[in-house]
Formats: sequence, structure tokens, C-alpha cells
Amino acid sequence: MGLEIERKFLVEGEAWRAEVTGAGAIRQNYLARGQGLSVRVRTKSERAWLTVKAGMDALARHEFEYEVPLADAEAMLALCPGPAIEKVRHLVPAANGLVWEVDAFEGKLAGLVLAEIELPSADTPFARPAWLGREVTDDPSYLNSNLHLRFA
Repeated sequence: MGLEIERKFLVEGEAWRAEVTGAGAIRQNYLARGQGLSVRVRTKSERAWLTVKAGMDALARHEFEYEVPLADAEAMLALCPGPAIEKVRHLVPAANGLVWEVDAFEGKLAGLVLAEIELPSADTPFARPAWLGREVTDDPSYLNSNLHLRFA
């Protein structure tokens, strides 16, 4: 069983861009979502994944992710209601082998930039770069599945 432990923050300014080591465009949408559960399909470059997330709390969730054929993912995206979320994910190395994933959203969410860091445990310490803004881990309105409902 997979477990995702993640902290999420708003990003302030553009200073993070100087630290980026890689980036890729992502398109995603939701086949199903409910109380603490989502089933997401995502494409990135020529690869695709189906992900099931089930909430335990805001910090930790069960996560099951499976690579699927790109053609299947495109067909599933066509089944989803509403437009897909589009964003560019930038990778920014952090201390202790951790990585910040900085998502710059596009379309109706343009201007929103969020940074996430996946942790091996809830109490893992991490350095906060100067460009990190307010923490939104506990704010469900910043879950991608909810961003999609509100703005996409």
C-alpha cells in the first residue's frame, strides 16, 4: 500500500526559477472524486498514469499509482467532465535528497504557483526556501481535485 506524505505551500515571486533542474507539462483530470477519494488520470510527455488517492488527513494519504498506455489515458481524459488542469511541474532540489515540485498552473488557473515536498515521514525536517509562501497543506481548496472544481 502506498502512502503519500506531502506538505504544500504557495510560492512567492520568481526566485525559485533559478534553481530548477527539470520541468515537464502535465495534463490531468478526475474520473471520480468523493469524500476523501479521487481517481485521477494524468499525462506527462509521452507517459500516463492512473492514480487513486484516499485521504487519511491533510498531510498523509493512501496513494496507488499505475502507469497506463498514453492512448488509454487520452481516452479516459475525454471521459472526464470539464477541461483538464494544465500545469508545468518544475523540479527544485532541496537538502537531504528531497525535491520541491513547483507547479505553475495554466489556463484559468494561470498565476497560481504551488510548491509541494514529499516527505518520508510526517516529522521529517526540511529547509524552507525564501520563495516559499504560506503553507496550504491543511486547506482543501488547494487540492488539485478541488482546484479543478473551482476554477477549471
